[in-house]
Amino acid sequence: MNRVKWGVASAAALAVSTASIGADRSPEAVAAAFGARPLIQSGSLSPDGTHIAFIAPGEGKTSTAVVVDVLKGEQTAIMSSDGSPLKIQSCGWSGAARLLCSLYGITVFDAQRLSYTRLLGVDADGSHQVTLGRRTNDRSLGINQYDGAVVDWLSGTDGIVLMARNFVPENNTGRLVQASGNGLGVERVDTKTGIGHVVEAPQINASAYYSDGAGVVRMVQFEGGRDAGVLTGSTSYSYRTPGSRAWTPFSRVAADGPGLRPLAIDGAANVAYALDKKDGKEALYRVALDGTMTSELVYADPKVDVDSVVAVGRRGRVIGFTYVTDQRNVVYFDPDYQKLAAQLSKALPNLPLVDFSDTSADEQKVIVHAESPTDPGHFYLLDRTTHKMVEITAERPALNGYTFGKVKAISYPAADGTSIPAYLTLPPGSDGKNLPALVMPHGGPASRDSGGFDYLAQFFAQRGFAVIQPEFRGSTGYGDAFYNKNGFHSWRTAIGDVTDAGRWLIKQGIADPSKLAIFGWSYGGYAALQSNVLDPHLFKAVVAVAPVTDLDMLKAEWRGFTNYEVVQRQVGDEQTAIDASPLRHVAGFEAPVLMFHGDNDLNVGIGESRAMDAALRRAGKQSRLVVYPALDHYLEDNTARADMLAQSDAFLRAQLKIAQP
Repeated sequence: MNRVKWGVASAAALAVSTASIGADRSPEAVAAAFGARPLIQSGSLSPDGTHIAFIAPGEGKTSTAVVVDVLKGEQTAIMSSDGSPLKIQSCGWSGAARLLCSLYGITVFDAQRLSYTRLLGVDADGSHQVTLGRRTNDRSLGINQYDGAVVDWLSGTDGIVLMARNFVPENNTGRLVQASGNGLGVERVDTKTGIGHVVEAPQINASAYYSDGAGVVRMVQFEGGRDAGVLTGSTSYSYRTPGSRAWTPFSRVAADGPGLRPLAIDGAANVAYALDKKDGKEALYRVALDGTMTSELVYADPKVDVDSVVAVGRRGRVIGFTYVTDQRNVVYFDPDYQKLAAQLSKALPNLPLVDFSDTSADEQKVIVHAESPTDPGHFYLLDRTTHKMVEITAERPALNGYTFGKVKAISYPAADGTSIPAYLTLPPGSDGKNLPALVMPHGGPASRDSGGFDYLAQFFAQRGFAVIQPEFRGSTGYGDAFYNKNGFHSWRTAIGDVTDAGRWLIKQGIADPSKLAIFGWSYGGYAALQSNVLDPHLFKAVVAVAPVTDLDMLKAEWRGFTNYEVVQRQVGDEQTAIDASPLRHVAGFEAPVLMFHGDNDLNVGIGESRAMDAALRRAGKQSRLVVYPALDHYLEDNTARADMLAQSDAFLRAQLKIAQP
């Protein structure tokens, strides 16, 4: 294949300064390079394959929608947002020259912080912007928090899409309620005008609709609830047989229980692809939608869960499925894509993790993304007709010129003998012996690492640290038995697995025991703090980003929301809060603590870090909290991320007495 770099060199200026690329390896330059957000977010190919739209991060929280003319190699910034309060999340093509863009923001309503979304229709040159959500007014009996989501992108020839929209009833005279519908429905929306025509009447507790890819809604999802909209955590699904308007029960799934959970519908084959439990693990099934509900097992792995299907094109055609062992595996149903994937593996031998990000309407033009654990990734445009592929851009151009640490999938024994999977990253050129080291538990806890490029692990490897990322029990992807009762209820097991990762590093001679620390984000930050409760002497320094510090505070943050009871069950009772909250055990802390938190965090309130910092200080412990104003849980700001990395590195070096590399 012919690969030629083209057309987006100047786009890097929208996202990161590339001035640091080259000889500058000062701590500040390395932190800035690794803290720079990926250049392309949510890339989308126009129906005719002639234009690419993507979201590029800019200075601070800025996000910019960019359109690239494939034929001319020219790009245009069509829309920009400073993130106060809205940031652009994605743009997709509703027509050859028309886009539908989604924006996300956080606001305060009735003294409560709320997230919200807004949808805009916009021409490919940035003109003719139209709001696409259903508008509320002074008669509305509620707020329109979410504008909705695309259910079916349709043909892409006329700017029309099927869109799930939230209907809010109105008070007509002050005493009577106007019959304007209530709940989530589906409309056929013209993105040029914002005018919609109802396809599916709104239904209370409806949370999603599924199309067959040909403009027909075939399934609806409901969240189980009680009076006043309190959710129970259960979910039910109904479907339609071909040509029918009647809803037929498909499945009902209790919270964390077995039951068919649909992923996608293949209208041509009249089947749904769905996950269900088999031997305690998620398996993929193909279920007939003809009224018989005949179910066929597609794949079940003996060690890990199937996690998703692979769909391509405007129709969302299902071509395969994925599961993660040491790295993400893709199995293709479609022989053409299976052949294409094999060809790409040969053409890109050093980039084994390949996915098809988007295609033109005829699937002859494809945006290909490829990466490896030691390469941040690249985007390519493939023409399947001419068999030529051109590189669009590196995903993280600020990291061009860096040599990355070797990543190895390993396992280590927990205290009870259970084998715990993990990823080990060593500094470039290291012999892997007697190193400063970090244990880096992932967030969630209902999550897992997947073996791709990890900018955090690679940053610390660049700074001379060995990094182990444990898949502690409570992680998802390994079945029900491994998930246990989740990482809060079963915190002793989960945190024990995390501390055992540190002990394994020492036993293997990888870590210098006097230079062993822990770094975590979200639940990972909780694990970093709570590790001091199990073994206050193991880690010599703790860095926690947006950590959970008190389980009662975490539950209280969701009071007043419809999922409050669900969160209560997930987190646990008062005794669990007493035992499992780092805030309740500061007297036993030995390691110095550094915390970071955005003060606009909806996932974990900043009050938790402030309370932890104050409690540690009152107990005479060493603690410091860095607050980033107006940032949320993910610190999506190049400057803030660079600062967080630089301060973490400096703190660890000072506490562990490590010289600059």
